[in-house]
Amino acid sequence: MSIQNLNTRDPFADAIKGNDDDIQDGLVHIRIQQRNGRKTLTTVQGLSAEYDLKKIVRSCKKEFACNGTVIEHPEYGEVLQLQGDQRENICQWLTKVGLAKPDQLKVHGF
Repeated sequence: MSIQNLNTRDPFADAIKGNDDDIQDGLVHIRIQQRNGRKTLTTVQGLSAEYDLKKIVRSCKKEFACNGTVIEHPEYGEVLQLQGDQRENICQWLTKVGLAKPDQLKVHGF
């Protein structure tokens, strides 16, 4: 009797660099966080380190009429933080500008 190796899925496969012709390496995670009352924050994590995140935030602030910043998260690295629920706006903007493909965007929350 032989032991069959079960096919396992690598949980870190999306973090491995893709082909050179890809726009983005892995998944871009877009999350929403509840602050207090009706106030929310939208965070974008997983953009490639090749991009200047401060310029991306500056463009998003003008496009969505909200405030935003780049924060250094101990676990996730540099994360974009925008005021309000900007999940749909940031998804459309990232695909329109060409920073990520629609299948690379993962939206979390509510």
